[in-house]
Amino acid sequence: MAVLQTYEEGHQTGKTGAVMIVYMSLTLVTLAIAFLIKSGDVRPAVIGSGQYNYIYRGISRKQVRNVIGLFSLFVLLTGVSAIRLNVGNDYSNYVEFMHRTFSNAYVPTEPGFNYLTKFVYTLSGFENYVAVFAIFAAATVFFFLSALYRQSEDFFLSFIMFMLLGYYFQSLSTVRYYLALAVALYSIRFCLNGDWPRFIILILCGALFHKSLIVVLVLYPLASMKWKRWMYIVLSALCFSCIFLKDVYLVVATKLYPSYEGTEYLSGGTSAIGIARCVAVLFLAVFVLGKNIVSDKKMSFYFYSNLGALLLYVFCSFLPTVSRITYYFMVTQILYVPALLKMLMADPDYKRYKAGQILKVLTVIGCVLYFIMYMRGAANDGVRILPYETIFFHELPATLSERGFG
Repeated sequence: MAVLQTYEEGHQTGKTGAVMIVYMSLTLVTLAIAFLIKSGDVRPAVIGSGQYNYIYRGISRKQVRNVIGLFSLFVLLTGVSAIRLNVGNDYSNYVEFMHRTFSNAYVPTEPGFNYLTKFVYTLSGFENYVAVFAIFAAATVFFFLSALYRQSEDFFLSFIMFMLLGYYFQSLSTVRYYLALAVALYSIRFCLNGDWPRFIILILCGALFHKSLIVVLVLYPLASMKWKRWMYIVLSALCFSCIFLKDVYLVVATKLYPSYEGTEYLSGGTSAIGIARCVAVLFLAVFVLGKNIVSDKKMSFYFYSNLGALLLYVFCSFLPTVSRITYYFMVTQILYVPALLKMLMADPDYKRYKAGQILKVLTVIGCVLYFIMYMRGAANDGVRILPYETIFFHELPATLSERGFG
């Protein structure tokens, strides 16, 4: 019996190692493609000539290369996500929710998810959950790539952080939330430009698929404000009140999110790695910008976002799944860090330029170490993106409705 158990464990380890090649190959290939993409506009050059006359100047070679590269990344990332089967912590749960919403039974998911499921199932003529997952994959990848390309100062470094810090791979596990996170990242440019109608509409549409996105309507405008001294005083008072009034705040949180009541999520929790990342980014910001840390509107937004994430992790650890709130702030790191390093390496001071190069190498090394640590636990509960299985060679285990509730 012991020999058989050892054989099964060895076989499972070998299987996990073999399917890990899928993720490793995807990461290496997409990074190679991203290296060829330069940040900028993919639209053709149009130069104004008078009030209503414009001269079309064609599309440059760089823009063509960028379009092909972005499309290739979209196809690869969406494809690997779309053809997976029972990969991800919530995959089978989502299939169950889709079945129940199609049967007009109660489900805890948002209206956008429910109506999309009904539409796809009705259009397909059967319970085509694979197509629903594929749509989520395509939308998530689209918003992430669009945000990185349009808003990053260094697309390649931002894409490295996107892949190696687990944003893409975690989207295989937490489907609705990472779509919301991608929408939040994409919405930042509207917030910074003061385009509030587009910002609000986009966030409300995204909230139809994960209601936690609603908090962005408060968090991002706060981060984009020019803070006064009295605001810091109020913020400090709120932080310290969390020490003494956490039970009151927890009751309010469960009223807003009643699905958390009576669950293990009420135990709260924080993230040591998340705190370390926020502290490291804030130190980098101080080193690069010094007294000008909040002088530029965009850099100020990123600074306050990371400061907000740190404060939430430290003072609001009692809140259910506080990481989901802080991630709306922390996701800005994949834009903030490349912008800071680019500014440092553009400094005429040779020592600061060299420091920028060293810090960029250290950033990549840190991302690689995080990726290794993440993949070591990729088969664990809560992540479960290993073993990677596809719709072509595997079948989905029976869901709760198929097994029966008895």
